[in-house]
Amino acid sequence: MVNSADYAPSKAFETLGAPSGAPFWDAVAAAEFPKSILRFRNDRWATRVGLGDLDDAAWLAHFARFEPLPDNIERPLAVRYHGHQFRSYNPEIGDGRGFLFAQLFDGEGRLLDLATKGSGQTPYSRFGDGRLTLKGGVRELLATEMLEALGVYTSKTFSLIETGEALHRGDEPSPTRSAVMVRLGHSHVRFGAFQRLASEGDTAAIGALIDYCIRHFDPDLAASPMEKKTAAFFHRVVARSARLAAQWMAAGFVHGVLNTDNMNVTGESFDYGPWRFLPTMDPSFTAAYFDQIGLYAYGRQPDAVMWNLSRLGGVLLALSNEDALNTALQDFGAQFERAMADAFFARLGLARAEGRNDADYALVSDLMQWLHKTDAPFEQVMFDLFGGAAGEARRARSPLAALYGDSGFEPISGKMKDIEPDRPARLDHAYFQGERPCGMLIDEMEALWAPIADADDWAPLEAKIDAIRAMGAAYDFAPSVYEQGKS
Repeated sequence: MVNSADYAPSKAFETLGAPSGAPFWDAVAAAEFPKSILRFRNDRWATRVGLGDLDDAAWLAHFARFEPLPDNIERPLAVRYHGHQFRSYNPEIGDGRGFLFAQLFDGEGRLLDLATKGSGQTPYSRFGDGRLTLKGGVRELLATEMLEALGVYTSKTFSLIETGEALHRGDEPSPTRSAVMVRLGHSHVRFGAFQRLASEGDTAAIGALIDYCIRHFDPDLAASPMEKKTAAFFHRVVARSARLAAQWMAAGFVHGVLNTDNMNVTGESFDYGPWRFLPTMDPSFTAAYFDQIGLYAYGRQPDAVMWNLSRLGGVLLALSNEDALNTALQDFGAQFERAMADAFFARLGLARAEGRNDADYALVSDLMQWLHKTDAPFEQVMFDLFGGAAGEARRARSPLAALYGDSGFEPISGKMKDIEPDRPARLDHAYFQGERPCGMLIDEMEALWAPIADADDWAPLEAKIDAIRAMGAAYDFAPSVYEQGKS
């Protein structure tokens, strides 16, 4: 049963397109699966949104058979959108293997979406089967757990259920096992949703979608005239997106598919396919085997984000002032530099001080150049340098201790020596008493999948999730700006 004292349902997006859904969504039916085997439930986030009291039978009813949550969205909604995919406009996409299942408010009054992946065919499936491989679900689970632990504003894998179908895929040994996943996020509104409305020439619908976003994500802008609030809203999307790009960089993360339909208005990372974490600092490192020109390589992610923002800004011209929108877009560079200093200092456990933005960003730049020059393992260095000068004992016992003693590192250690650690009590956590960090390179992901595929052994994966969460507890990152409920 759902605890009604904690559970606060919403039908916000359903009412936006009521009764037919056009032009925002299409009502669809979930697939019927031969099996429902619960593989993962995110109890800590379920508790935060009032669903922690669901027993496993009720969990399967809602997240495998998709019986509606009480007083919530009555029919799954496949959201309509277009998008630039590798910079080519595609008008034939939308929610092709997923839908918006439910909306609810957390204890702080923030709107949250429960959306699916692998829940069956929709009008936008094209020639696909609308399914998700179990390995794909495991990959997304690991990505979201790692990114959350590393302080990135990300969707959360809420549920993963094996569904008992044999799927055939060109990039996995087939037949392979199937699953349906539910993700929790603060927004299901992608840049591509605005692009579709613009393609259809529906300016009124663009305005309605802007009003929806402002009402739920930036309510302080609601009273302004449309032209002014559209520009102000865009400026916030720019700032949030710049922050996200910086967080990816500080996590050493490569999203892999930064199309306009994979970015949303709250600046939240989501939809993980061919992701990777950096082995070493390499700006050209790519995640997707099909990204043959490195368009979405690690070092090009900020440019990709800004390019996508420019596409969104072009759509908003129908409702706002070009100069105001350009001003917002041109602020991306400054926003990104500030966010890079914030993100890397958070990862390094260093305190930011007023008026030091240029100096702090210079330290980040120096560190990235040193990492690139030395080919040092990225995650090991982030672990070793946590706490700055206060963490020197950890550096001394690191496998990279000799590298830190080299003269090439002296300018970085000299700058860090003058910066106070942020919340130095974290240095006493057991995680920081070891010699090696908790990482997630692709080889380990494959090694975690192998016992599942070979012997249905989930113990190594469960142990890894425990280790990731222990790392997250050690870092104890402050919630992202948006997760604090602030603009």
